[in-house]
Amino acid sequence: MATGSPSSVRTTTPAPGKNVKSLSGLFPFLYPYRVRIGLAIVFLVMAAVSTLVFPVALKSLIDQGFVAADPGARVMAMREHFFALFGVGAALGLFSALRFYTVSWLGERVTADLRNAVYSHVVKQSPEFFETTQTGEVLSRLTTDTTLVQTVVGSSLSMGLRNAVMGMGAMAMLIITNPLVMTQVLGILVIVVAPSLYFGRRVRKLSRASQDRVADSSAIAAEVLNAIPVVQSYTQEAREAQRFDTSTENAFGTAIKRTRMRAVLVGFIITATFGALLWGLYQGTQAVARGEITAGHLGQTVVYVIIFVSSVAVLSEVYGDLLRAAGATERLMELLALQSPIASPARPVALAPTRGGSSVALRDVTFRYPSRPNQPTLMHLDLEVKPGETVALVGPSGAGKSTVFQLLLRFYDVASGQVLLDGVPVTDVSLDALRERIGIVPQDSVIFSANAMENIRYGRPQASDAEVMAAAKAAFAHDFIMALPEGYETFLGERGVRLSGGQRQRVSIARAMLKNPPLLLLDEATSALDAESERMVQAALESAMKDRTTLVIAHRLATVQRADRIVVLEAGQIVETGTHAELSASGGLYSRLAALQFDR
Repeated sequence: MATGSPSSVRTTTPAPGKNVKSLSGLFPFLYPYRVRIGLAIVFLVMAAVSTLVFPVALKSLIDQGFVAADPGARVMAMREHFFALFGVGAALGLFSALRFYTVSWLGERVTADLRNAVYSHVVKQSPEFFETTQTGEVLSRLTTDTTLVQTVVGSSLSMGLRNAVMGMGAMAMLIITNPLVMTQVLGILVIVVAPSLYFGRRVRKLSRASQDRVADSSAIAAEVLNAIPVVQSYTQEAREAQRFDTSTENAFGTAIKRTRMRAVLVGFIITATFGALLWGLYQGTQAVARGEITAGHLGQTVVYVIIFVSSVAVLSEVYGDLLRAAGATERLMELLALQSPIASPARPVALAPTRGGSSVALRDVTFRYPSRPNQPTLMHLDLEVKPGETVALVGPSGAGKSTVFQLLLRFYDVASGQVLLDGVPVTDVSLDALRERIGIVPQDSVIFSANAMENIRYGRPQASDAEVMAAAKAAFAHDFIMALPEGYETFLGERGVRLSGGQRQRVSIARAMLKNPPLLLLDEATSALDAESERMVQAALESAMKDRTTLVIAHRLATVQRADRIVVLEAGQIVETGTHAELSASGGLYSRLAALQFDR
C-alpha cells in the first residue's frame, strides 16, 4: 500500500511542527462552496465593522450629546446619538445572523461531504485493510473526528476570523488614539506569543492521543455489541463492561491532560493580555487627568480595550479548537490517503458474453495472506473448470478452499501464477465487471437492516417485486417470508436476528439466484439448514446450477456427491481429483473423510 500497512492509520503520530496547517486538508471540501465562503466572510467583516463603529458612536454621544446649553436641544442631540447607536446595533444583529446561518450551513455541508468521502473510500478498501483495522476505529473517524471538523468549519473558524478582525481593528484604533502607550502594550504582547506556541503544540499532541483513546473505546463497543449472544452465553458481561470502563478511563485521563494544558494556555493568554491592556488603560486615564484627551475619547478607549481583550480571549479558545480539529483532520486525511492494493486496471479488458457459464482457471497459483506472510495458503495450485461444470472443493479446515473463492472475487492478488475468468486474467478486468459475473452464498449469511424484499433485491437492485418473489420461491424462502407479520415488507432486524439460521441462509441463496450470474460460488450454502430444508434448498440449488458454472465448498460430503468433479485440497495443494465414486474407492484423503461421515 502506498502509505504503509493499515495499522499505521492509528499509530502514526504527526510531526508537532505541522500545527493547524493540517487543516489545509479540508481545502478540497471547502473549494466547491467558495461563493458561500465569500458571502460568509463579507457578513463576518460587516459584523466586525459594526462592532468597531460602536465605540465611535459612543464617543460622539459622550462628547457631543451634552454640548448644547438648552435642555431641549440637548435631549434632541442625545436622541439622535441613541438612534445612531441603535442603528449600529441593528446592523450588528443583521450581519451576525447572516454570518451564523451561512457558516453553520457550510459546517453541516462540508462535514456531510467529508463523512461521505471517508465512508465511500473505506468501503472500497480490500479485505487486507480490515484485517488490521478495527471497525470501531473507522466509526470513530466517521463520527468523533468529523464532528470536531464540523465545530471548526461551522463555528470556531468564523468566530476566530471575526474576533481577529475585531481585535486588529480595535488595536489599530488604540494605536491611532494612543500610539505611544499601545506600542508599549504590543511589545509586552509579543512576549506572550512564544509560550503560547509551546502550549499549543502540547495541546495538539494530546488532542490526537485523546481521539485515539476514544477510537479504542468505540472499537471495543462495536466488537462486543456484534457478539452479544456469545458474551452473554459465557456470562462475560461484567468482564466486557470492565474492559470498556478501562478504555474509557484511559480516554478520560488523556482528555483531562489535554484539558489541563489547554486551560493553562487560555489562562496564560488572557492574564498576560489583560495585564498588558490594563497598563494601556491606566496610561489613558492619566492622559485624561492631564487634559490631553476627552472623556469621550477615554470611553472609546475603554470599549476598544474590552473588544480587544475579549477578542484575544475568544481567539485563545478558538486556537484550542483548531488544534483539536487539526488532529482530527490528520486522521481523516490519513484514511483518505490510503490506497487499496486491489484496484481496477487503467485500461480494463472487456469480458466476452457467456452462455452456459464461465470458465475458471488457476494456474500455478501461490498465495499468502498479508497478515501471515510467512505461511503460504496455496502452493503452486492448478485448477481448470469448464463452463457449466459443477466442481466441489473439499478438504480439512485451512486447506485453502475459501481462499480460492477470495482470489476469484479478487479480494486479494496472488503472489505468483494467474487467476483467469473466461480466459482473461482477473487483474485485467474491472472489479465491477468481474464481480458482476459472480454470485456467492457465504457460510455466514449476511442480512441487512431492511425488509425481506430489499434484502433479496440486494442481489440485483433493479429487479421487480415479481422477480424477487420468484427467486425466493426457487430458494424455498417464499413460504416463511409470507408467514412473517408483514410478508416481504417485514423488517428482519439487525443482522437478521428475527430469522433462524436456516431462514437467513435461504434469503442469502435467493439473493444470489436473483443476481443470476454465470459463475456461482457456494460456501457451505446448506450448512445452517435442517434435513428437510436442506433437501428443498439442495433441489433449488441444483436447478440454479443449470446453465452456469458452480464451485461448491462443503464439509458435508453428502451435498457434493452429484458434482461433476470433486477436488480435494490439503495444505494448499490438490491431492486428489475425481467423482465421488472414484475418490471413495481410491483409499485416499477423500475416502477417509467419507468414511468418517457415512459409516456412522
